Amino acid sequence: MPNEAPPARPRERLRLAVRGAVQGVGFRPFVHRLAGELELDGWVRNDASGVMIEVEGSAEAVRTFLVRLPLELPPHAAVTGLEPTFLDAAGFSGFEIRPSAGGAKTALILPDIAACAECLGEMRDPKNRRHRYPFTNCTHCGPRYTIVESLPYDRPNTTMKSFRMCAACQAEYDDPRDRRFHAQPTACPDCGPQVRLWDRSGNVLAQRDAAIRRAARALAEGRVLAVKGVGGFQLWADARDPAAVRALRERKRRREKPFALMVPDLAAARALCEVSAMEERLLASGEAPIVLLRRRPGAAIDARVAPGNPWLGLMLPHAPLQHLLLQDFPFPVVATSGNLSEEPIATDELRAREDLGEIADLFLVHDRPIARPVDDSIVAVVEGREMVLRRARGYAPLPVPAREELPRLLAVGGHLKSAVAVAHGRQVFVSQHLGDLSTERAYAAFTDAIASLSGLYGFAPEAVVCDSHPDYASTRHARGLGLPVVAVQHHHAHVLSCLADNGLEPPALGVAWDGSGWGPDGTVWGGEFLRVSPEGFVRAAHLRTFPLPGGEAAVREPRRAALGLLYAFAGARALEWDHLAPVADFAPAPRAALGAMLARGLSSPATSSVGRLFDAVAALAGLRQTTTFEGQAAMELEHAAEGGSGEAYPFPLDGEVIDWEPMLRLLLADLRRGVPAADVSARFHDGLVSAIVAVAARTGERRVALTGGCFQNRLLLTRAIRRLRAEGFEPLWHQRVPPNDGGLALGQIAAAARVLKGAAPCA
Repeated sequence: MPNEAPPARPRERLRLAVRGAVQGVGFRPFVHRLAGELELDGWVRNDASGVMIEVEGSAEAVRTFLVRLPLELPPHAAVTGLEPTFLDAAGFSGFEIRPSAGGAKTALILPDIAACAECLGEMRDPKNRRHRYPFTNCTHCGPRYTIVESLPYDRPNTTMKSFRMCAACQAEYDDPRDRRFHAQPTACPDCGPQVRLWDRSGNVLAQRDAAIRRAARALAEGRVLAVKGVGGFQLWADARDPAAVRALRERKRRREKPFALMVPDLAAARALCEVSAMEERLLASGEAPIVLLRRRPGAAIDARVAPGNPWLGLMLPHAPLQHLLLQDFPFPVVATSGNLSEEPIATDELRAREDLGEIADLFLVHDRPIARPVDDSIVAVVEGREMVLRRARGYAPLPVPAREELPRLLAVGGHLKSAVAVAHGRQVFVSQHLGDLSTERAYAAFTDAIASLSGLYGFAPEAVVCDSHPDYASTRHARGLGLPVVAVQHHHAHVLSCLADNGLEPPALGVAWDGSGWGPDGTVWGGEFLRVSPEGFVRAAHLRTFPLPGGEAAVREPRRAALGLLYAFAGARALEWDHLAPVADFAPAPRAALGAMLARGLSSPATSSVGRLFDAVAALAGLRQTTTFEGQAAMELEHAAEGGSGEAYPFPLDGEVIDWEPMLRLLLADLRRGVPAADVSARFHDGLVSAIVAVAARTGERRVALTGGCFQNRLLLTRAIRRLRAEGFEPLWHQRVPPNDGGLALGQIAAAARVLKGAAPCA
């Protein structure tokens, strides 16, 4: 018999639902190329929950596609779930990219991504049609979260919808082989947004590239420039120019708080600071955050940029417009948030002129609308890994994954460093940093963020979670929504936030140290050791309390915290110890008034706050009696410890109370002997670390979560991590969610999910 051809192998079809960060990253072109390489037919499309794929071909090719897809992802893509279903062949011919579909909104919205090398190369090429075009982007880079208005992530659902692509851009957008294939913000000088330079009255001084060049000249002349960025305005000034930096400080009424810097490239960053390999990676990453770096001696910037601070907050340009400005003015610039004190950053030109008109000399604006304000993120490297201190551009709104399905929850966070979050499926979406809820505009930005985050995902919460403090603006908002409310103790939320950030569940010992939090016993908590279990928490230990004369006024005046500590130690006679800096800093009359206040217990709440203890010690050491920004005294005490030595001050554990009195006795003796502040600070920090280890040893919990605003202190955190490891414990600290109140919403959701399942939040 003649040889017969083998029977054709049956075709197989795979339907694949892909979840994760798969929109706005060139995922569909990647799928198109992979299918073509494997000779598969079918289609791919965006939907509200991610990407849906159907491929058809030989069984071997289909299975190879399933294996290779998660291993060969494009830059910035992240797959959190694959749901494969094998079906009978449908007879597809060719492979197509279909229009997006609707459905339940669960797709991950990508953060804004710094300009990629390919786009920067085009901007610098005089022969390229995008030469010096300040809105150059592709599927690998560019704005995402700040332009998206609804899902799925398609151009009609972004603030780019009013810019109709020219024929050349449309051809790139439609070509699966092009890196701008379905890049939603794609544009060029012929069809995209443009920049203009305004004076304070809104008169146009220059347009397009001439505006950028003239703005760079203004920086060289010492002018203050308001620059509309990706997520809002920044204020720029030449960081080398004392007059320019002084003018910016005076006009913004920001006396001493450090300014962030932007430098043209890594070489410029290394000239100013010591930069480790991890810090270099962060500076050059797609997130492009502000990175806290150790300043080099003699760094060529004005001293007013970060007065007395051994650290500088540096970032590289992330937006094409910033690259062009620093190409024309290749020097360090102050690049600080474009806002009034305690207000949200301005996002549109008219509000910027209103808010910043007395600060900026000129305004470099553009006509691409910003969907929501997003500030710059701040990151530090601790023990070889990044710790986010302000979570915003580049990080928000990527979710924190949960281990199980969560109830539909809205968490409204705290009052300072506000951020909100929604729980949706197995994801917790944490908003960008919103700021302090102390003004009408800040509160409006807070409510807008809730509406924006909920609206993007078509989210209707079944309950709302808030802080247990009854007077927070966020708590009042939660109680006015008409939904079931779960109130979570402040420090419990901090500990659960740290655990969730590390992908862990209780049990653990939480060390929650910060400035203040509402305590169930009526005192102001802030020096807490919480033994956390799946059922709730028990207060295992806490700092001995002391009074704060004037309550909130003591937050701004460390000398008041020092007087309260001295009064708790020695009574009224301590207020006569005018050889001590905080006592001497008060004139006799106000000192007597504070003494009477303390004696009667009026407006002098008891606190266990380690943050206020830092303030008191800083005042006693003569470093800072009043502050101009939050955490200033504690920062200066941390910085003072460099080069200091000596045996740790004792903080003995008496039952559940960590007693500060033995520490204070030795500290006062050191001050009488003229011991330098460096030694006082070093002994104080080491004493606190010893207290952490002692409580951990007594409780026997192996995992120790270090959380709360005090653990932004790199010296305290690093020494605690190393001591705990040396003693056989597993220290946990924050990574992608801040240790400060910016991480509260995540912990609130973790607590509320347990409450709604029947666990008690407190014991």
